[in-house]
Amino acid sequence: MHLVQMHRIFVKEKKCLSEAELMELNAFVQLLPGASSSQTVTLIGYKQGGAVLATITLLIWVLPACVLMGGLSFFLQYIDSQNINIKFFRFIQPMAVGFFAYSAFQSFKIFIKHQATLFIMIGAMVVTFFIKSPWVFPSLIIIGGIISNFSDKRIPDLKETPKPIKWSNISMFVLIFIAAGVLSEYARINQWAMRRPINLFENFYRFGSLVFGGGGVLVPMMFEQYVTRAKTKYLSPQDFLTGTGMVQAFPGPIFSIASFIGGMVLREMGPGFQLLGCIIGSVAIFLPSLLLVLFFYPIWSILKKYVVVFRAMEGINAVVVGIMWGATFLLFLSVPFNWYNVIALLITFLILQFTRIPSPLIVLLFLLLGWLL
Repeated sequence: MHLVQMHRIFVKEKKCLSEAELMELNAFVQLLPGASSSQTVTLIGYKQGGAVLATITLLIWVLPACVLMGGLSFFLQYIDSQNINIKFFRFIQPMAVGFFAYSAFQSFKIFIKHQATLFIMIGAMVVTFFIKSPWVFPSLIIIGGIISNFSDKRIPDLKETPKPIKWSNISMFVLIFIAAGVLSEYARINQWAMRRPINLFENFYRFGSLVFGGGGVLVPMMFEQYVTRAKTKYLSPQDFLTGTGMVQAFPGPIFSIASFIGGMVLREMGPGFQLLGCIIGSVAIFLPSLLLVLFFYPIWSILKKYVVVFRAMEGINAVVVGIMWGATFLLFLSVPFNWYNVIALLITFLILQFTRIPSPLIVLLFLLLGWLL
């Protein structure tokens, strides 16, 4: 939907760029981790006015969704404190699983083209389901990229000799990644009183740096980090799925879920820290996307000559689909198993598959059903 809107506004109406340029920008961001729609709109700003306009463009793009999702974390805490009946949320959790099942199904049709990618997908799905570690996801992505590079038949080699790439421009991205990791671990080991905000920044910066495949892969990473791991169970599966369901109703990128999760993680420290958590989540999740596109896009004409990149993407995409399926099963198991939850999941999937009803209207429908039934 984001790409369709960009095509209508920037190509047809404003004529800021051609259709071919928009498609190339979209193809380029698929090679990078991060929020692909946010990176695409950032690059549109970059082509019009350089790095400053690109940064402003990204801020305007993510602000509404981040404010709404951050506000949702306060709203849930308010209704908990007031003992308000929240039965209107009762179908949001299975509905959210239906959204992820649909995303996994669509991705399967797009990226799983032959037996090799099918095996990679199944392996990633099984590992995601059974192994609970934050390093599972980047490890699977690396392994998938390596496996798909063993074949030179599916993606033809390019004849041009690539020029050497100057990696100095990526130093800021790497420096923040390393510094955040070291400081977070040091704060954890020494039990700093302020370790939770520091850990939060490291978690989200790492997610934004390693997520290939958009929100469908980001959500299982967050679910594993903040729900399933025994020592860091900061919110319940029900609250988590409520957030992932409601983000479908709000405008903007799915990555804005980080604002909600950040607020929920720090809510026990008071309203001020809860607001800080929303800000940390918003900044840390989108900062890698901004740095990566601004550093890599100027050398895109060189980078795309490296056929190894394209071969790796085939395996990476298969891994992404496997992670999405594994996450869908994990999320389904976290929902109370009863007939009306199963029906809500199936109805969501069928609506998405066979109709053109917008996602916000689907969410409103299930909120209404929860209130009426």
